[in-house]
Amino acid sequence: MDELPIGRRVAYWRGRRKMSQQVFADRLGKSKSWVDKVERGVRRLDKFSVLYEIADVLQLDAQLLLGKAPERRADGLTCIDEVEVDEIRSALERYDSMSSFFAATPQPPSLAEMTKSVNHAWLTYQYARYGVLTRALPKLLRDAQALDSVAGGDDDGKAAHLLGQVYQIASSALRKLGEYELAWLAADRSMAVSQRADDPLLAGVATYRVGNALLALGRARPALEVNVSVANRLAPGGGNDAGPDRLSVYGMLLLQGAMAAARMGDNNTVKDLVNEAEGAADRLGGDQNLYWTSFGPTNLELHRAAAAVELGEGGNAVHTHERRIMRRDGFDALLPERRAHHMLDLARGFAQIGDLDRAGEALVDGDRLAPSEIRCRPIAHEVMSNVLRRTRGAPPAPIAELAEHMGVGI
Repeated sequence: MDELPIGRRVAYWRGRRKMSQQVFADRLGKSKSWVDKVERGVRRLDKFSVLYEIADVLQLDAQLLLGKAPERRADGLTCIDEVEVDEIRSALERYDSMSSFFAATPQPPSLAEMTKSVNHAWLTYQYARYGVLTRALPKLLRDAQALDSVAGGDDDGKAAHLLGQVYQIASSALRKLGEYELAWLAADRSMAVSQRADDPLLAGVATYRVGNALLALGRARPALEVNVSVANRLAPGGGNDAGPDRLSVYGMLLLQGAMAAARMGDNNTVKDLVNEAEGAADRLGGDQNLYWTSFGPTNLELHRAAAAVELGEGGNAVHTHERRIMRRDGFDALLPERRAHHMLDLARGFAQIGDLDRAGEALVDGDRLAPSEIRCRPIAHEVMSNVLRRTRGAPPAPIAELAEHMGVGI
């Protein structure tokens, strides 16, 4: 893209925005002929005012039209921009498995190389390095799709398994950053490819990601139904083993179902699902990260607190934090994303009971654990805005400083 003439770049982004030349011209207040000449390079774009108008219509940083990368923040915490969203969307729109029937595909990485890349991507996500991850995702998606399209024999299931994981990573990262429709698409793709991987547990984790995306889209009931339905199919016993992997996936499906029930205000279902998940955690015997779920007794308590927040019971969430979480050794051993996510939930709980100073302090603590989990998530911005708006006088310096880094004002 950087090497294309500016007119070609305009044409490219107009196409990405699915605008005809006529629609684009109408929004600019120009003629279709004018647009055509610009895109063919017959007419020069030598006025910055016009360039910025075009960028505004195309919803882009004007630097992209000039062939320059958009400026990133000095702290390295730029989360995601329009270019990265479009590149991820483009990768999700690829159908390499079909294309391979008609034309040769580029040489994909080996299974060993792909496995290493996927494991690294999971850790990047669980360490909440979302900016790094979103910049890597387009290539990771393309590589996994290419490998899946050419793998055969014994390698077919392995390649499908890796592709399913990449879709899950993409779904989780996109949901965190507020791209909920794309998160749902990636999770749905993961469910489809998991069937070819012949791994019911991978399909179970894919269901958990679908539930997360549905919940983010405000569709709590289907999120509850899909999680509970698949959890019942994967439940230990009745012909299913009771190994650690199954217990982990089963437990996380129940917890995600509990979160959906909490969003619906169904306290009884929340209690039933959390209690059932507690049984799975007890049988597991400790905190683990099997199938990248981070499931175990400590994560269960984090979900208990989060469900209380969703029910509007901030006091119960704070009580769970102080009496059931911080008295466990497992909390400090959890990966940064889990701990920072909990501090965000705790901040919401403190805000619900009117303890704004401690709500702000919880955000600051979460930022110390994993800055991107606080600075990049839309819900964290909402909480900070709420704290600033309701605080009388100036907030404490650490909270004010974090708000400035987040770009949040009253």
